[in-house]
Amino acid sequence: MEDTTDPAARLNALLADGDETLATAESLTGGLVGSRVTDVPGASAYFDRGFVTYTYDAKRELLGVSRESLDAHGAVSKPVVREMAAGARDRADADWAVATTGIAGPTGGTDEKPVGLVWFGVAHAAPWGTEESFVRAERAVLDGDRDAVKRCAAERALDALVRAIEDVGGERVEDADG
Repeated sequence: MEDTTDPAARLNALLADGDETLATAESLTGGLVGSRVTDVPGASAYFDRGFVTYTYDAKRELLGVSRESLDAHGAVSKPVVREMAAGARDRADADWAVATTGIAGPTGGTDEKPVGLVWFGVAHAAPWGTEESFVRAERAVLDGDRDAVKRCAAERALDALVRAIEDVGGERVEDADG
């Protein structure tokens, strides 16, 4: 049975002891993921910082996303969201990072990348020497107007993060995105 508890509350339950930290890297959600995290009392025990990187330059400068990935795939892509998540994790020296990039609309969509397309990335820093650090990416196409896409994307990002944290449970996690 799927857990229908608010993902921000689930995240808080998982990280509230303060042993692990979290950073966010957001494009289309413009800070909504970080806002949702801090909606729950106690988030200061684990939430370190958020990067809102709306432009190519911001993604490169603040998160270390490669020019090559942006040029070859565009900002709304699996390679870029993976680099965003890893960059946030590494620049914040956090245990966990979650990233979002997508097309909220109402314009900007194409046949290949429609309005509502969102990529989510989750990065984990396992202890040095364990070789268990990972970055995952998930794709979704969300319905609704700009506001609905952004809000749903923020919730889906938190859900992806919570699932990754729950999956770790002491076992090695393979790259879920292939």
